Amino acid sequence: MEVDEKLIQEFISKNKIPAVRHSEGFYYHIITPGAGNIVYTLNTVVSANYTGRLLNGSVFETSTSPIEFPLSGVIKGWELGVRLIQRGGKIRLIIPSELAYGRAGKGKIKPNTVLDFDIELVNVQN
Repeated sequence: MEVDEKLIQEFISKNKIPAVRHSEGFYYHIITPGAGNIVYTLNTVVSANYTGRLLNGSVFETSTSPIEFPLSGVIKGWELGVRLIQRGGKIRLIIPSELAYGRAGKGKIKPNTVLDFDIELVNVQN
């Protein structure tokens, strides 16, 4: 979505985030790569601490302890982005709406909303 792309590029520039555009359309900044050589599948179960924000900085969700879930059960931006790090890694994902909740939105997240996540991968199980 062109609107999301423009919003993301302005956000990255304004906040001086050293993010890279992934071929799938989301942006990421690997803070710590983590360790290991997990080959991820949709059945891979990850445990993560995270904070989800809107581009205006307001937090819509944050974990107080690690949340565990299979990669098949998360938004596409997470499914693809988490694969870029290993256990113990930290990444920032800036996800366009089409790789997040799209036109439907979810809860506090309005339709067609770009999301900004800080994720720490605590554990990975295949």
